[in-house]
Amino acid sequence: MTYRRLAIPIIALAASIFASSAAVVPAAGSSGAGGSTRQVAKSGTTTFRPSPSAADSSPLQRELGPGLGEADGAGSGNSNEVNRSRSIAHGAPSVTVVPVTAGQGVSSTGPLPVLNSFNGLNHRQQRLANGGNQFTLEPPDQGLCAGNGVVMEIINDVMTVYSPAGTALTGVEDLNTFFGYAAQFNRTTGDVGPFVTDPSCFYDQDTNRWFAVVLTLDVFTASGDFTGANHLDVAVSNSPSPTGSWTIYRVQVQDDGQNGTPNHGCTGIAPYGQATVPTYPNACIGDYPHLGADANGIYVTTNEYSLFGNDFHGAQIYAFSKSALAGGASTVNVTQFDTHGMDNGNSGFTIWPAVAPAGQNSTLNGGTEYFMSSNAADEAHGNGVAVGPRRSTQLLVWQLTNTSTLSSSPGLSLSHSVLPVGLYVVPARSEQKVGDTPLIDCLNKKSCATHVLLGVPDPFAPEHEYPIDSNDTRMQQVVFANGRLWGALDTGVRSSANTRAGIEWFVVNPAASGGAALVNQGYLAVKENNAIYPAIAVTPSGKGVMAFTLVGRDFYPSAAFASIDAGGVGAVQVAALGAGPADGFSGTAVYNAPNPARPRWGDYGAAVVDGTNIWLASEYIAQTCNLSQYLATGGSCGGTRTLLANWGTRITEVNPGS
Repeated sequence: MTYRRLAIPIIALAASIFASSAAVVPAAGSSGAGGSTRQVAKSGTTTFRPSPSAADSSPLQRELGPGLGEADGAGSGNSNEVNRSRSIAHGAPSVTVVPVTAGQGVSSTGPLPVLNSFNGLNHRQQRLANGGNQFTLEPPDQGLCAGNGVVMEIINDVMTVYSPAGTALTGVEDLNTFFGYAAQFNRTTGDVGPFVTDPSCFYDQDTNRWFAVVLTLDVFTASGDFTGANHLDVAVSNSPSPTGSWTIYRVQVQDDGQNGTPNHGCTGIAPYGQATVPTYPNACIGDYPHLGADANGIYVTTNEYSLFGNDFHGAQIYAFSKSALAGGASTVNVTQFDTHGMDNGNSGFTIWPAVAPAGQNSTLNGGTEYFMSSNAADEAHGNGVAVGPRRSTQLLVWQLTNTSTLSSSPGLSLSHSVLPVGLYVVPARSEQKVGDTPLIDCLNKKSCATHVLLGVPDPFAPEHEYPIDSNDTRMQQVVFANGRLWGALDTGVRSSANTRAGIEWFVVNPAASGGAALVNQGYLAVKENNAIYPAIAVTPSGKGVMAFTLVGRDFYPSAAFASIDAGGVGAVQVAALGAGPADGFSGTAVYNAPNPARPRWGDYGAAVVDGTNIWLASEYIAQTCNLSQYLATGGSCGGTRTLLANWGTRITEVNPGS
């Protein structure tokens, strides 16, 4: 979930209080569910129509929008901000044992040939899109899809299409405009538009169509406060080109019994602290949506929290007929599965759906879509309010069977099994190599903070260069290829004297006799540095690549990758070295008061198969400048950043071999 802030800065009136009781990791088991089906009407069409980008915004304009905090549950004083990563919110992990593994060095070239590598979308492009009627935000939340000789990147909150060489084939389109909404923030009228976040995309070779999904939260235009209504917006291209027209379907996910949704009993907390009382005070929110597909269906999964409360309900799965979506049907069926209580009384959390390279779909049991998830995070235990174990040795493998019925009368069944795997634990934050941080330096100078950023001196000075967020053990991208499921997650690792953030990866045979079986697993760690936010793609031959951010005492945040197959992972290679440290508002105390900052990073990367090659995308830092350069250019540092953030993305094409 994107992390945004309202205004500069407001002190929060209340803080969330969490229980401290521990939970027990559940035993293996499986459950079945048939889901519930409803119809969703087509909402219209859209196409790329980017407006010109704006020039730099003047200092002290409203830069930070409605907030959905993911760690601290408060921050700028806007009660729109709710908890979206409980393991991080509850403080440092109380784990004393972490996986021990050998740490790798880093190769400057490496065995895998890099075919293309170029800078993708960055924060400056995001902020200045749509004539500058955008808020400053981080992190980008990386979406990527490729096919028919083009690459589409979709992030918070912009998108564009490239040639394989990195030439932009379209302008930079803001997501509010693409999905048919008013601007994030109209800088002429002061009106606030819907909150669009968590984008991802998928090119489907079977139908020769492109799919994209976002979560959208409706707001009161005058205040920007949430009404409670929220929905998944699913866009489907009407032709083989993503630059043509698209059809949009909007699926309500507030699950409070309103707007055609089931009632999942999400709680609301009064007073809300909003300028306007929510229309739907007991709304849930469909956080962290991701796309998957098999031969028959398109699948979107979410993490369901209370929008105005503290509880976590459980992961949701939404199944659509692929042919109906690709055909632009006037109405489509959507079958929803609620995993609340399905893991021996606990609920599914970040159940990531698999995508597959062409021809790799499972035909078992009338067509099967696979998913994987983990269960160390607090959300996977009880309602997520209590502190969980922060560690686990279990991997959950889910299967949705009889997907061939999606095109007629859906008769699906959801079940899961639990596999023993190596230990994983919630990682600590990842330190950065020391470098120039002009935003932080400005906050530390009274005159600069007063006249450039805040209007007053920073009461929390001195601010410091910060370690960035390393995620919370939730499953990351899943792929089904060569008859195997592949996935990875972030974990603390010990490969030297100190504990760092690393990656645990898994290869599973989901159709083994007697149930899903682990084929292989392992860890990737880098000596004295951190590897975070992995994304795996695997070709039909079983050769894959895992993308991630490399950061630590020796590296500014850099785009890196390693080969992976059923035998293990290869050398760590760098696609693009970071040029400087992350220097954004979410890592500072003043923009997060009174709670500790959660310095945002990634949320997720992306990797996709395109023929025999693989495209990778990760967040990294592509620029650097000092305070003098920052001030001389109005915070733009020569058109490479904005006043409050400096993130970028890197897109790389790799041949994993045959």
